[in-house]
Amino acid sequence: MSIEFPKFRFHPDPIGSEVIKKSDAECPVCNQKTGYAYVGPFYAVEDVENICPWCIANGEAAKKYDGSFQDDYCIESEISKYELHELIHLTPGYQGWQQERWLVHCGSPCAFIGYVGWNGIKEQLDRFIDIENDCQQYNGLEVKELSEYLFDGGSCQGYLFECIHCNGYRLCIDCG
Repeated sequence: MSIEFPKFRFHPDPIGSEVIKKSDAECPVCNQKTGYAYVGPFYAVEDVENICPWCIANGEAAKKYDGSFQDDYCIESEISKYELHELIHLTPGYQGWQQERWLVHCGSPCAFIGYVGWNGIKEQLDRFIDIENDCQQYNGLEVKELSEYLFDGGSCQGYLFECIHCNGYRLCIDCG
């Protein structure tokens, strides 16, 4: 497809986070082979696969299947109706082990940056807004324990978020 790849404010690199992959599948929404397919979570009555990123970005996928890409009950705190619509209907989700959580800061959803382990964050601890609170809130770990438990692709996975306003980092942790 020669059209510019869609930009997602709350998930800036869905190819890097591997929820959108190169594919020759036909999108069930636009019936086009765009070269990409969404492989992340989609909450709808029907089991829908291979949605193209353009049908996510323009809202046609969520509209056609009365579905969402995020569970609105898993958004950390209240956000505006506009941003809620953008996040759950126009933004690719991410793959978590259990129920994904979407973190919020400065009154808006944060941008999902990617999956991280200790090695991916240890040199950037000063960028975190309140990593101690994030660790306690999302699995009861202390920061000093992260080097022992938090490994990208391991049994304790980190999900890195960045505030779209102040650019501070937030961390969600999921242990399997």
